[in-house]
Amino acid sequence: MNFLNQLLRGIAFVPALVTGIEELFACKSGAEKKDAAMSFLENALGTLDAVAAREIVNPDGFREGVSKIIDGAVQCLNASTWAKENSAKTVTSASQ
Repeated sequence: MNFLNQLLRGIAFVPALVTGIEELFACKSGAEKKDAAMSFLENALGTLDAVAAREIVNPDGFREGVSKIIDGAVQCLNASTWAKENSAKTVTSASQ
């Protein structure tokens, strides 16, 4: 599969990844959750292989771009009803 197709498929997966990381690591800090998401996404995209194949010529710039994509997904989810639904679940669970 060409790298652009793989990258676009990875980007489409980010909201689900962020949601899953949030559920799995609910008690962790935001930085720890982001590190987990970054690690998972970079592995899923085969970043090391892409660097070796010279499909990624600036690994630091690529990592920064992936970081911004994750930040954007988190910002969108936090601004949506998804955040309100999760807050209600947490409050309900805590009051039981």
